[in-house]
Amino acid sequence: MSAENIVWKDSFAKRASRMNASEIRELLKLLDQPDVISFAGGIPDPALFPTGVVEQAYARILADPARSGPSLQYSVSEGYAPLRAWIVRHMAALGVPCDIGNIVITAGSQQGLDFIGKLFLSPGDTALVTAPTYLGALQAFNPYEPRYDTLALGGNRTPDSYREAAAAAGGRVGLAYLVPDFSNPSGETVPLAERLALLDLAAALDTLVVEDAAYQALRYDGEPVRAIQALDVERSGGIEQCRTLYCGTFSKTLVPALRVGWICGPSAAIAKIVLAKQAADLHSPTINQMVMHEVAAAVYDAQVEKIRKVYHQRRDAMLAALARHMPEGVTWTRPEGGMFVWVSLPEGMSGAALLARAIAECRVAFVPGGAFYGEGRCDNRLRLSYSLSDPGQIEAGIGRLGALIRQVRAGA
Repeated sequence: MSAENIVWKDSFAKRASRMNASEIRELLKLLDQPDVISFAGGIPDPALFPTGVVEQAYARILADPARSGPSLQYSVSEGYAPLRAWIVRHMAALGVPCDIGNIVITAGSQQGLDFIGKLFLSPGDTALVTAPTYLGALQAFNPYEPRYDTLALGGNRTPDSYREAAAAAGGRVGLAYLVPDFSNPSGETVPLAERLALLDLAAALDTLVVEDAAYQALRYDGEPVRAIQALDVERSGGIEQCRTLYCGTFSKTLVPALRVGWICGPSAAIAKIVLAKQAADLHSPTINQMVMHEVAAAVYDAQVEKIRKVYHQRRDAMLAALARHMPEGVTWTRPEGGMFVWVSLPEGMSGAALLARAIAECRVAFVPGGAFYGEGRCDNRLRLSYSLSDPGQIEAGIGRLGALIRQVRAGA
C-alpha cells in the first residue's frame, strides 16, 4: 500500500492563515550585507552589551557546586525567585508596589504578548491598538483571531462606540494594547492626560490594558511620564485591584539573546499566565535567568546610563540629518527616547516602493510603515531606527535617502 503525500497547506488550522512573516525579520538579513546602511532593525547595538559581566556570571554559576546543578535543571514556571525579587524592587521604583506573586518570567516580552493574546482574546473579540502599533504585537495576537479597532488616544470616541463596534463584529473588547514610551514604530510618548483617559476607557469597557514597556528606560530628554500601571495601582488601591498588565524586558537594556522578560499584574491574572507558560515551554532557561539576575544586580543602572548616552547621540544625529537632507513635504517625529523615528512621505508616495529603490539604488534599508497597522494601511510612512548606526553612517544614509526621495518626487 502507498499513501499520497500530505498536502501541508491544506492541513493547517484556520488560525494559521493569520500567521504572516515579519517584514522586519526579513529585512534584518540585510545586516549581513556590509555595503547596506540599515535603519531597519530596531535592535540594540551588540558593541554595547555587557559581555564581560555576562561571561563572568556564567562562569561563577557553573563553577559553584551549589548552583551549577540547579542552573541546568528544570525549574518552576513562575521564574527564578531572586530574579523576580529584583524585578519587584524595579517595579517599586516605577511606582508599582508588588511582590513576587505578581511577577512571571517570560521568554522576552514577546512571549508575554502571545500568552496575553491566548488568554484574553477569543475569535471575534476586539483588540484596541494604536495606529501605528508594534508589529510583533499584531503577530502575537493574530492567531487568536481578533478584529482590530484603533485606540484613539486623545480622540473623541466614546466607550459606547468601541463597545458597539465590537458587539457588531460578534465579540467584546478583549484588551487595549499600547507602547506608551517612545513607541515602536512612531517614537512617540503618550502624555499623562491620555494615560489617565485610557484607564477611564478601560474601566468603562471593563477590559484590561496591556502596557508594553520595552523602551521605558531609554529616555534621553524631557520629563518622565508615570507608568500606566503605576497610575492604575494608585487609582485602584493596589496591584490586586488594577486592570493593567505591564510587560517588561531586559532585551533593550542588557542583552536580548538570553530572552528574559516579565509580566507584572494582579496575582489572579499571573496565575493563569503561569499555566500558559507551563503549556508552552515549562519555564524559561534556568541558567539564563540566574545570569540575568547577577548581571542586573551588578550593572543595570550603569548599563542603562551607558546606552542612553550612545543612543541619545545617534538620535540627535538622525534628527539633524533629516533636517538637512529631507525635501519639503517630508515630516517626522521627534522622540524623546527609544530607537525610532517615524517619517511621513508626501501623499501618494509608497514606502514599500521607496524601499525597493533605496536598497537597489543607494543601499539604504528601512521598514515601510504599512506593516504597523491592525486595520488599514498608511503606505506613505516609514520607520527609521538609529540604534545600530554611528553618526557618520546616519549622515550618509539619510543623505542618500533624501536624494532618492527628491528623485521620486521629480518622477525620475
